[in-house]
Amino acid sequence: MKIYRAFATVGGLTMISRVMGFIRDILIAGVLGSGAIADAFFVAFRFPNLFRRLFGEGAFNSAFIPLFSKKLVGEGRDSARKFAEQAMSGLLMVLIILSAFCMLAMPWLMYGIAPGFAGDKEKFDLAIVLSQIAFPYLTCMSLVALMSGMLNAMGKFVESSAVSIVLNLTLIAAILIAMALGYRNDADAGHCLAWGVFAAGILQLALLVDGARRNGMLPRLARPVWNEDIKRLVVLGIPGIIAGGITQINILIGTIIATLQSGAVAHLYYADRVYELPLAIIGIAIGVVLLPEVSRNLRAGDMTAVSQSQNRSLEFAMLLTVPAAVALAVIATPIVRVLYERGAFLPSDTTATAAALGIFALGLPAFVMIKVFSPAYFAREDTRTPMRFAAISLTANTAGSAGLFFLLREIGMMPHLGIAIATALGGWLNAILLWRGLVARGHFAMDARCRASLPRIVLAAGAMGGALVISADLLGQWLGPDSALWMRSSALAALVSVGGIVYFAVAFGLGIVRRDMLKAAVARKG
Repeated sequence: MKIYRAFATVGGLTMISRVMGFIRDILIAGVLGSGAIADAFFVAFRFPNLFRRLFGEGAFNSAFIPLFSKKLVGEGRDSARKFAEQAMSGLLMVLIILSAFCMLAMPWLMYGIAPGFAGDKEKFDLAIVLSQIAFPYLTCMSLVALMSGMLNAMGKFVESSAVSIVLNLTLIAAILIAMALGYRNDADAGHCLAWGVFAAGILQLALLVDGARRNGMLPRLARPVWNEDIKRLVVLGIPGIIAGGITQINILIGTIIATLQSGAVAHLYYADRVYELPLAIIGIAIGVVLLPEVSRNLRAGDMTAVSQSQNRSLEFAMLLTVPAAVALAVIATPIVRVLYERGAFLPSDTTATAAALGIFALGLPAFVMIKVFSPAYFAREDTRTPMRFAAISLTANTAGSAGLFFLLREIGMMPHLGIAIATALGGWLNAILLWRGLVARGHFAMDARCRASLPRIVLAAGAMGGALVISADLLGQWLGPDSALWMRSSALAALVSVGGIVYFAVAFGLGIVRRDMLKAAVARKG
């Protein structure tokens, strides 16, 4: 039951981070709305945010943690720290060169990042400047990821899970400063936010440096070397980052295509932020905890523990993800209206964002299952197979996003929904390929408890969905665009409460949720 405690630690801190993220995005939506300034900032923020998620939320660690754990268990702390120092020095050298090149070449790179901006010189130039300001965040987050991986391999999850809280608090401060200075939907507000991203990277790095120091594992800078250990890290790392970050790469591709439609980038961003709350709390918690857990058990030759960890992770993931997906699909409009509809964010923006959110929600279980199945490959130092599956999914998503975008635009529908559809389908394709690969190799088999729980989870989520439909209809007058914010918020809180009560009541009745699971999640570590 130790794994439940770890899930609770990481998930709880991630939940705090995402609540702060919602406050951040509510403020951004009120100040920037979904106009040209918002599009420019979200494109500029997409690059550093992509690398934050690739490196900081598990993809980089898919290669680093198994190798670091092998050193830690087999050769001791000093050998593990030396390996981390070598990895950090090489990584830092590459990132400084890459960042300098990208910042200088940004006027040309922007044609590939946001081709739809080329027709609007003011928005195009602003996106370039904001991207150059925010780009050094990449280097900070890469170092944060490496030190997070070290601490996670040692069973320390607090610092790595709290790091996003720093980002959100810093950006909240930046947007409040912009509001205090009177900036509203203008370039100056965009500049404040971009400099906030820059400052957040430095503060997040300081947090992890302190965490590594307190645990006696602070790596020192050394001259970069090329030896067998670093070569192995590179061989595993490149495909691992591609495979582990496929969801974020799909979203980046969607953003590039969305620049061809005014406002689409912002609508997809706001929808993405909502459905990423359960994805972050559940998926990241599992991804961060499960890889070190499986790696340690494999090193010890305890295959029973490996199977137990995988089955309980899948069960735990679906227990929370399936009802979240149903709720986001059924009450997408009230959620978006309460969170965003004020200031520069108009009712028409609510319609466009809620439609994308409902579609994204259908892919949520798949995105979380990717986090469950990938560690089984990474722990065995196999990053090529997940990369191959990711490439298939990426190709299908890219073709689907482009094709559906232009098809929907041609027939008069909201074109950005085509990107959401392709992203959800691409997630399911990747999850199915990962699952089939594990089963074929004999590395995963559902135990009796998991096989019994999954259909019951679907049944409980269905009951919850029905209750939400009925409740939303009864509260329709309170949830409408003409209602006061307090009325909308109260009605949404009532909906969430009804959904939660119905789901967990049915879940307890069907035996899906048990007292031992709850006790394990909150028990203190001895």
